Amino acid sequence: MQRDELADFLRRRRAAIRPADVGIADGPRRRTAGLRREEVAMLAGMSVDYVVRLEQGRSSQPSAHLLAALARALRLSDDERAHLFRLAGHQPPPAAGPAVLARAGLIRMLDLLGDTPAMVISDLGEVLAQNRMSVLLSGDQSGFAGDRRYLIHRWFTEPGARAVAEPEEQDRHARQHVADLRAVAGRRAGDPVVTGLVDRLLAASADFRRLWAEHEVAERRADRKTFRHPRVGRLTMDCETLVTPDLGQKLLVLTPADAETRERLELLRVLGAEDFPATHHAGSG
Repeated sequence: MQRDELADFLRRRRAAIRPADVGIADGPRRRTAGLRREEVAMLAGMSVDYVVRLEQGRSSQPSAHLLAALARALRLSDDERAHLFRLAGHQPPPAAGPAVLARAGLIRMLDLLGDTPAMVISDLGEVLAQNRMSVLLSGDQSGFAGDRRYLIHRWFTEPGARAVAEPEEQDRHARQHVADLRAVAGRRAGDPVVTGLVDRLLAASADFRRLWAEHEVAERRADRKTFRHPRVGRLTMDCETLVTPDLGQKLLVLTPADAETRERLELLRVLGAEDFPATHHAGSG
């Protein structure tokens, strides 16, 4: 671990980001053009004290999870992320698998979408990054570990993961999850990450076994979802999915499907301003 180089890199990257780039108001009393340490801490989900120690070269070796959070908070490019990991004494994450990181370009798109809920997910349904409105809508889904990081695994093994969807829509969502995983399994044939996930789901869920046996294949693109939100009620959202050229990551953008949902989403934005981030950890259909 190169503590001094890591500290210098973090300080300079923090100074290079404008608050507006990450959705923070740039008030007239601000003394610096870059982010404050407490703002980096908030964006990365860590303590201010730890950010201070990192920037002063006094920290213990950060974990890969913390580095990934810092990379998202500082909007690092792919090359900068790899450099960050190496300075901290880690190998950069592979292009696919459990340690995958959201692409820098997709992170910037999340920022540009502002008050439109959006998230970046892997082709296996790992939430890699969310913007503020996505967290308010469906909870912070980026902190799960093990198989729980896969939405499809939570859907078929945790009854609470389905609570966000209307009961009459749950079977359709279940079929979509399985058909999408079938498509990924065909595209990544022989990949132990994919085959291992399928095998564990087959062992854990009779419902998954039934749907998997039907061999339906369909990648999820445009869709309409109805959320049951604990604070503002029923929200009907249109979901558009944009994929990277290698199909490894997806940008999910949710827009209100009707005027009532638009009003409730605006109410959620206002309510959330008081207690962001919200973390009710609902699964999205």
